Amino acid sequence: MSVAPHPHLHLPPTDRVLSPRTGWTRAHWEAAADRMLDAIVPYATPGFAQYRLPGRTSWSGVVSDGLEGFARSFLLAAFRIAGAGGAVDPALIERYAAGLAAGTDRAGAEAWPALTDCSQQMVEAASVAVALHETRPWIWDRLDNAVRERVVDWFSGFVGGRTWDNNWRLFQVVSEEFLASVGAPHSRRDIESGLDRIDDWYRGDGWYTDGDGQNFDYYNGWALHLYPILWSRIADDDGGRTAVHRERLHRFLEDYPHFFGADGAPVHQGRSLAYRFAALAPVWAGALADCTPLAPGLSRRLASGTLRHFVERGVPDERGLLTLGWYDTFLPATQPYSGPASPYWASKGFLGLLLPADHPVWTARELPLPVEESDTRRALPAPGWLLHGTRHDGIVRLVNHGSDHQPPPAEGADPAEGTEDPHYGRLAYSTATAPQTAPHAAERAVDNHLALLSPSGTPSRRTRIHRLRCEDGIAASWYAARLPGDEHRYRVETTSVLHGPWEIRVHRVQAPEGATVREGGHTVAHAHPPAARTGPGWALTRTADGLSSAVVALHGWDTTADVARDLEANAFGPHSATPHLHLARHPGGTSTHVTLLALSRDTLHPEALRTAATIRTTPHSPTVTLRFLDGTVVEV
Repeated sequence: MSVAPHPHLHLPPTDRVLSPRTGWTRAHWEAAADRMLDAIVPYATPGFAQYRLPGRTSWSGVVSDGLEGFARSFLLAAFRIAGAGGAVDPALIERYAAGLAAGTDRAGAEAWPALTDCSQQMVEAASVAVALHETRPWIWDRLDNAVRERVVDWFSGFVGGRTWDNNWRLFQVVSEEFLASVGAPHSRRDIESGLDRIDDWYRGDGWYTDGDGQNFDYYNGWALHLYPILWSRIADDDGGRTAVHRERLHRFLEDYPHFFGADGAPVHQGRSLAYRFAALAPVWAGALADCTPLAPGLSRRLASGTLRHFVERGVPDERGLLTLGWYDTFLPATQPYSGPASPYWASKGFLGLLLPADHPVWTARELPLPVEESDTRRALPAPGWLLHGTRHDGIVRLVNHGSDHQPPPAEGADPAEGTEDPHYGRLAYSTATAPQTAPHAAERAVDNHLALLSPSGTPSRRTRIHRLRCEDGIAASWYAARLPGDEHRYRVETTSVLHGPWEIRVHRVQAPEGATVREGGHTVAHAHPPAARTGPGWALTRTADGLSSAVVALHGWDTTADVARDLEANAFGPHSATPHLHLARHPGGTSTHVTLLALSRDTLHPEALRTAATIRTTPHSPTVTLRFLDGTVVEV
């Protein structure tokens, strides 16, 4: 896509000495924050207790959405106010002080909904609590006693309350710790049990699952690591927990820069992606808590590169607003709990403004991202992922053999139970592509999926992922394929092998005789229809700006291949296309299929790629040997 420097923001001049990679300085961050805060003022209710932004209402209703607008923007305002030592436009402070007074007036026209068990208000209360703590000298300490009492009364709905058993436990933790910090009644048991609970979800190497199961995504950084760090800034006595949280965040950040492309884009995976640059929260948290392994110049380069990436692509929009989408508004990539103010959890991406202007993260010269220095490859066994990036085009790809967003299986449960989510169930994601999420395209499930097709064309779904292996350059898993009207469960086992810029997938597929087998590669999307080419055993599609995706049959496929096109199905653009391979009639029993997948800004030559590896299968043995042109041999 074409990229304007900053289409909807007036920004300071770039500084290519301090920031040779992005040109951005702290002043750019302050300007972006100020524009976002100014832009929402026309949507405020008269007392500033709610910001009722335009867009689709969430399932919680317009009043809850209005509170969300207040709370999430208050988080951004707090970082701006505290980071400037209160030296901001006084109207900014006055707006949020007035909103606190109006929102906690139960008899008023702008009253916030009470905090009840598992209510959306719990999420928003945590943002209010953090913002109040960080701005205490300028807001809380200056509120009338009656308003402070009403704020405490509103927060008291948390005490002894029940939250959803996932990252929501931390909303109760920080909110009740704020109550403790102002001498208000609270439950130490609520706080301690919430912090104990996230320990149950820690899987090692800096990774938490968001609740029971295999729920790995950006909530690991912008919630499960972030809130314990923010909690420790409020707590008088952390009971020794902060050291553990700092150690885990340090380990997580060792790998985290590998999720970002050279253009600043984060890998597009998981839910709530409308939060966009909230993905930067753990980077800033590491610097704030002095537990980051990243050099200051790398932290700022990563953060500035990502914020600039979105700004260059029209985020915020011409009104200065964050919309429900990735670049433009795109509702099929959102969740029903998201309302028009939900994207303002992106405020967490501005956490770095709490660091003083003379902190090394703002004064050190920028350093390159890992993918800017060399090709990269990283195995992350905790979430079951492989990451690999290519320096020449700056793309990072994620191979998924572990995160499925399914509840933990019950004893004796169907191995294929669950509902598929394309943000989790696909075999691969990247910084340059998104899964097909519009219902009509998600039903087809072509992209990055190995499916059995029923005679009517219904694809099997990769719901629960059963892990087998995840180590340097190789990961494997299986899923149980279901077909309509067939009680049998067919095992589809996939091993991904990384070699240079390519992913080679080796599939062992159980299927009934006559079933069709289909595999798709990465979907590319653009404002204009991507070009498509096919040949014997390969298919390729290419966007107008030179992003190509190809699938190449190395073993076990028919010679026919095709490109599936869709419209308004992808967060990256209105026209999308996915290359895919077929086996028209499975012989029954178990078959082996080997595919090379390429996603690149290079020109791809699929017929040449068919010679990239020699495949040897052994009769009556599950072993497949891959021999690459450089002499590398891999046995699967």
